[in-house]
Amino acid sequence: MTPEELMALAIDICRQGIGKGQTPFGCAIALNGELIAVAHNTVWESIDITAHAEVNALREAGKIVRSPYLEGAIVATTCEPCPMCTAALCWARVEKVYFGATTADATLAGFSELNFPTYQLPEAGEGSPTLVPNLMRNECLELFAHWNGLQ
Repeated sequence: MTPEELMALAIDICRQGIGKGQTPFGCAIALNGELIAVAHNTVWESIDITAHAEVNALREAGKIVRSPYLEGAIVATTCEPCPMCTAALCWARVEKVYFGATTADATLAGFSELNFPTYQLPEAGEGSPTLVPNLMRNECLELFAHWNGLQ
């Protein structure tokens, strides 16, 4: 599974989440080339502030592999992960995280609760995961525009 295929799934689940009244964030995780989890943000649905797309996908993936550790996993997320999600991705030991939109884009779209340099968290640990920005950036930016158009 390519990073682009994984991101397309994250974008699709994000659109589904928006359709359910959730905020515009989606995430997909592959391990050994196989999709193991795909999830969107469910903060409002679950009344759980930690129910970000990445955390939801990590929870789902952990159940599939029956472990909290996802060594070698590749993650695609529609937006640069927040500090909470980045820490969770580090602790899960994923290999690489591709993201589309940036924290600055999220701020412009109305999400500005915590602005922290995402790259500092993996650097503070053992340098994992590798963060790769701008994958399908325009498509991910469109999710913010769509969501804002519904507000």
